[in-house]
Amino acid sequence: MITDYTNKILGFYRNSKRMPSYAEIMKLVGFKSKNAVYKLVNKLIEEGIVRKDASGRLIPNKLLGEVPVLGLVEAGFPSVAEEDTLDTMNIDDYLVEDKNSTYMLEVKGDSMIEAGIHEGDLVIAQRKGEPKVGDIVIAEVDGGWTMKYFRKKPNGSPYLEPANKKYKPIYPKEDFRIAAVVKGVVRKY
Repeated sequence: MITDYTNKILGFYRNSKRMPSYAEIMKLVGFKSKNAVYKLVNKLIEEGIVRKDASGRLIPNKLLGEVPVLGLVEAGFPSVAEEDTLDTMNIDDYLVEDKNSTYMLEVKGDSMIEAGIHEGDLVIAQRKGEPKVGDIVIAEVDGGWTMKYFRKKPNGSPYLEPANKKYKPIYPKEDFRIAAVVKGVVRKY
């Protein structure tokens, strides 16, 4: 029975791009009281299906489940492929180091195309401490937001470098703030 409730709640998440409120869960699963929803949510938390973030909001724990890792594939010359299940991997765990500080953004534009990041891709960004030179970052520069390589001039002042020869580096004039470091890219074919 809990699987039916889980499917309805995660289905809502997939369609709405947010978790439902307790009142919405009550309607989704046909409960008559918020107390019943509270008990269901606690059961889902116990089972590791959802969790609460630092502000108490529900977030899904794992959406994709385990996927088998079958081996290696040549990206160069063809070789004999042997299918052998080496392990399983949870995509969420692979892509997300710290769920409380991670979010996704859809890419608009082509300034990072030579880094393999294309318009329409999703980037996984993590709020964390000081970025390293060479990291791809999400930054606010002089009132606007962008994604570029983080660089420093010899004098130590930061700037942002695109991964497309059509664009020039961005040198902050007034305001500069790194919001997150890009940890991964998701592309659907």
